[in-house]
Amino acid sequence: MKRHAKYFVYIVECSNGTYYTGYTSNIEKRLKAHNKGQGAKYLRGKGPVRLVFTREYWYYKNALNAEREIKKYTRVQKEKLVKGYRK
Repeated sequence: MKRHAKYFVYIVECSNGTYYTGYTSNIEKRLKAHNKGQGAKYLRGKGPVRLVFTREYWYYKNALNAEREIKKYTRVQKEKLVKGYRK
């Protein structure tokens, strides 16, 4: 069974300047949860977060694989990705 929907890989910038990468099928709901301190333990106490990058996928496995790859990036690589997204 293939899951067809919109899935997003996203990067948020925390209030302390660090980046967090994740994936979801509902970006608005996930951002609200992150800003309430729910969800990822890493983000607790680091809010509010600001969305700085998003990419859409039609299959959840593609989004999951992209998330895994981006999480391996160095800080400099993530900054380049975010900077390219802002243009």
